[in-house]
Amino acid sequence: MSDLLETQKRYYAARAPEYDDWWYRRGRYAVDPETERAWNDDIAEAERALDAFGVHGDVVELAAGTGIWTRRLVQAADRVVALDANPEVLALNTARADRRAVDVFTWQPDERYDLCFFSFWHSHVPDDRLDDFWRTVRAALKPGGRVFLVDNGAGDLAHASRKTARTETRTVADGREFEIVKRWWLPEELEQRVAALGFDLDLRLTANGYFLYGGGR
Repeated sequence: MSDLLETQKRYYAARAPEYDDWWYRRGRYAVDPETERAWNDDIAEAERALDAFGVHGDVVELAAGTGIWTRRLVQAADRVVALDANPEVLALNTARADRRAVDVFTWQPDERYDLCFFSFWHSHVPDDRLDDFWRTVRAALKPGGRVFLVDNGAGDLAHASRKTARTETRTVADGREFEIVKRWWLPEELEQRVAALGFDLDLRLTANGYFLYGGGR
């Protein structure tokens, strides 16, 4: 598994220049107008949910990437600490956050936060590391602290990836292939899984099924 996680890290370093193209459906990630409208509608739904959740205080963002969500968090939070294992993506993250190159799997929080946020990260956590990951999240939160996440829902055909039950093979623009962890969760399944670890989450799928999102304490 350590080799797979290292490959996953190298994949996101290689994909850094094109990550925003995937989000904004540009270039090789472009889709037909109807699909793009559905995608953008689901983005807006997830953004409204985060706004309604109420970001405030000190926030830590795990796997912050190029800053698509960091830029939204800094508008409402007192302070945002943005962590990512890859300096390549943090270099593209221009949000006014405290950006740190840290491997989330080995990170030990040295302070506590009001909110822990992560997008398109949880599905890359292997099953055998899930309990440890959520223990780290708990250790990062103040008493009564909260969690909000956004992740893939029904799947993203723009990746055109080869899938197994727990991994995908992804290709970057220059043709290189990488096998990564990819675990698809249903809302109820993930709610039940983390309830045993002391988290009460309210999760749902967006109207068109592209994203899983929600939060709790």
